[in-house]
Amino acid sequence: MSWNNHRLTPELQHLQREIEVYAKSYGLDFYPTIFEVLNYDELSEIAALGGFPIRYPHWRFGMEYDQLSKGYRYGLQKIYEMVINNDPCYAYLLRCNAIVDQKLVMAHVYGHNDFFKNNQYFAHTNRKMMDEMANHGSRVRAIVDREGENAVESFLDCCLSVENLIDIHSPYMKSHKSAEVRYEELETVPGRLRSKSYMESFINPKDVLEAEAQRAQAERDRPRQFPENSQRDVLLFLLENAPLKPWQHTILSMIRDEAYYFAPQGQTKIMNEGWASYWHSTIMTRHCLDASELIDYAEHHAGTMAMTEDRLNPYKIGIELFRDIEYRWDQREPGQGMKKIFEVRRIHNDITFIDEFLTPEFCREHRLFSFGFNSESETYEIESREFPKIKEGLLMSLTNFGQPIVRVLDGNYMNRGELYLKHDTDCGIGLRLDFARLTLENLYRLWSRPVHIETVDGERSTLLSYDGQTHQETPLGPEPPPKPAKLFRRGG
Repeated sequence: MSWNNHRLTPELQHLQREIEVYAKSYGLDFYPTIFEVLNYDELSEIAALGGFPIRYPHWRFGMEYDQLSKGYRYGLQKIYEMVINNDPCYAYLLRCNAIVDQKLVMAHVYGHNDFFKNNQYFAHTNRKMMDEMANHGSRVRAIVDREGENAVESFLDCCLSVENLIDIHSPYMKSHKSAEVRYEELETVPGRLRSKSYMESFINPKDVLEAEAQRAQAERDRPRQFPENSQRDVLLFLLENAPLKPWQHTILSMIRDEAYYFAPQGQTKIMNEGWASYWHSTIMTRHCLDASELIDYAEHHAGTMAMTEDRLNPYKIGIELFRDIEYRWDQREPGQGMKKIFEVRRIHNDITFIDEFLTPEFCREHRLFSFGFNSESETYEIESREFPKIKEGLLMSLTNFGQPIVRVLDGNYMNRGELYLKHDTDCGIGLRLDFARLTLENLYRLWSRPVHIETVDGERSTLLSYDGQTHQETPLGPEPPPKPAKLFRRGG
């Protein structure tokens, strides 16, 4: 793709400069923004690659491109905007869009750009990911040339099936390993106490030191659980301990890096889209709309904000919560609302955003309710209109992006080098057993030894195992079932 042929027209360049001035006047702080104008096939290609023009080769990108392009041809969907967390920030415009749509998209992009730059959950992401993705593509292509397409594609399938088994909180944790090492280096003789030389035999009797040395040696020789503490970053554990070939280690490491790059977008979907929608609405309605464009803008904005009875729209929930926060803080002290929403944008993610600012009044105004599955009628139905139930269910659905949490408990299970994982049922996200079995097969390929995962099936704990040939299920005893993840609807 020749990017020199996709620059902005003079009219769009003028609009970009104008909208950028308006955005800065409100205090938005963003990276330099580069817009590219593409036709829909080109935009679908970029969208299928996650917004990056160059990625590693894999069949899933072709499948996603086919779905996007067919959806557009059949009138089922249309991509209006795409923006990349990068410095400079890259964004794409659809060539066939009307000018009013280009204005809306540009204003929306500056909201995203500000969010990427200033929200703390993006602080650890690679701001040169456009280059890094291209590097990943080059490395994988070089590996394909050496190892063969089938071997590399098959291994990529394995890695991508477990790419969500990371610890999304680990970038914000500090390691104390270096301090522990320094302490251990100081302890040269087990059990020895500091003393003056003339008091050494009294303070540290030889028989006591020998007994302490034997005890310390026995402690070192004692079989230990590996790892000593459960580890949520399964991919890191595999990188450090699985018998991978060098090229396999390179690919798995790349997949893990990309998973951590995309994780904050999953953690802040409601806030990020709400923030961008707030600013495109503000800039368009106060500055950029001509009278002739009002109806078209209102129609497209309403379409973006629409919520159906079976779908929670992050754009709508996000923008309305930001507006609600601004209104409530202005009621306390005029002028404080704008300051507050900028603070919220900086320090929160979706879970803390909902937990801190969702109110009963907001749920009533927007007719939110929770619903669950009725096993007797085998249908989903309204479960509750009570605020605690709505909030609890919404928070549960946002935990870990609504995906199960899995931890490594033992990398030497039964002293046979087998991998033992445990599904964390406390978060309320159940484990689909058919998916779990397929995941075990892929983990076996990475670990090269039998793999087990402890979960809850019905009302009992069950150990799912795969030894490379057969699957087994072993009951471990009764255990309360996890709370089912709630779905949400907007009442009619």
